[in-house]
Amino acid sequence: MAAPADGMDLSQLYAVLLYGGLVLLCSIAAARTAARIGLPGLLLFLALGVLLGEDFLGVDFDDAQLAQTLGVTALAVILVEGGLGTRWSDLRRVAAPAALLATLGVVVSVLVTAAGAHLLLGMEWRVALLLGAIVAPTDAAAVFAVLRTLPLPRRVAGLLEAESGCNDAPAVILVLVFSAGGDLSSPAGIGLHVLYQLGLGALVGLAVSRIGVAALRYVALPASGLYPLATLGLGVIAFAAAGAAGGSGFIAAYLAGIVLGNAVLPHRAASLSFAEGAGWLAHIGLFVMLGLLVDPGEMGRAVLPALAVGLVLLLVARPLSVVACLPPFRVRWREQAFISWAGLRGAVPIVLATFPVVAGVAGSRELLNIVFVLVAIFTLVQGPSLPFMARLLGVAPSDQTREVRVESAPLDVLGAELLTLEVPPGSRLSGVEIFELRLPAPAAVNLIIRDGIVLVPEPATYLREGDELLIVTTSATREAAECRLRAVGRAGRLAHWHGERGEEGPQYATAP
Repeated sequence: MAAPADGMDLSQLYAVLLYGGLVLLCSIAAARTAARIGLPGLLLFLALGVLLGEDFLGVDFDDAQLAQTLGVTALAVILVEGGLGTRWSDLRRVAAPAALLATLGVVVSVLVTAAGAHLLLGMEWRVALLLGAIVAPTDAAAVFAVLRTLPLPRRVAGLLEAESGCNDAPAVILVLVFSAGGDLSSPAGIGLHVLYQLGLGALVGLAVSRIGVAALRYVALPASGLYPLATLGLGVIAFAAAGAAGGSGFIAAYLAGIVLGNAVLPHRAASLSFAEGAGWLAHIGLFVMLGLLVDPGEMGRAVLPALAVGLVLLLVARPLSVVACLPPFRVRWREQAFISWAGLRGAVPIVLATFPVVAGVAGSRELLNIVFVLVAIFTLVQGPSLPFMARLLGVAPSDQTREVRVESAPLDVLGAELLTLEVPPGSRLSGVEIFELRLPAPAAVNLIIRDGIVLVPEPATYLREGDELLIVTTSATREAAECRLRAVGRAGRLAHWHGERGEEGPQYATAP
């Protein structure tokens, strides 16, 4: 059957998938390079998008509406992943100051930045307020790409993370208000509108996540791989449901992620790993797309306005917003100064800059260029300087003893694999002692889960029906270990003497 004239045939599909895969691999390599030299990966992702654009490699992308749609979708995934990785024990201590920074701090930042744009660039007040709202939110991914190696106090790191997760929602609402036609509402009316959307979004996010937690605990899914999909899907549902109800989908997505990430759920580690991968994919796709959207030929005219607005934001607006919010919480002035400097901008401002373009606001293309250049320049300036600023301000002294960091080692890096096995009823494994398994070295039974209790087995520990075994082996010995386990399961501890080798024949093959 011939493909439709306006559709995509197989050759075009292959080309798109090939280019997409190459871009993804190049972006992963760029992320590794950025981590080594201390830069947020977003800069290299943006640069890759610009390089792929029409002025260089010829990819033509100029659809602001599509960029906005895909950008908002990517931000929803990023916020869910950020919430899943946020520890409630850290967030609880900084919830109040983070909430104030994400609301009052955003308002102060918008007003001061708008005043600077109006006075220095002669912008009309409405456009200046729109620009201030676009650049107000900070970006958690950009901040922690640099901060993860610093021995920061958990209060400082948690405050930056929580603020970045929460301040997107007020900024989005303000951008939509200033992008709309007609007269602006009164400040009180705008404030009530913001509070209404935040409150409704929070309620929806909490409700969806609570229902999701109850369902995932008591409904057994047929495959373990479905739990990560369900977890991420619940966060996306919270985002969409809140938006459809007239609330803030961004705050709903972040709060839903926090509730799901801190609940005791089946296959939690796998869910977090899957969400982290989805978050990286969203980041890469988002930044590359935004790099494609801008026109490098127009960037030159935006440099001076971006520098002017960026300096006002960095040196005046951000410090004033911090000073207006944090003193009541007894945050030391050194920590306040560092939090001011660490307010990196990233994907969110560039995505928000597409809103006025789609709405047809006069001069919106110039705003997009200014925001793009501002994010690129000041991320390049602030990102590498954060370790120095932390030491200069005494937030992370060079001689400070670092906290012990306990992390999970990827088994593929170790050349190892984790096997799970349940002793079924009637299996000859029941009654066998661990040492009698005689697994090929270095395979070993590390844990036994028996009647809901986790046991660390001794060599003389007997296996029982219903036991779940966690076995670590190497890739080279995995097949031999599986054969030995099957052999003992069929013929008992003397399987070798009975000629049982544990081969997986048709009568023993398991269903996929």
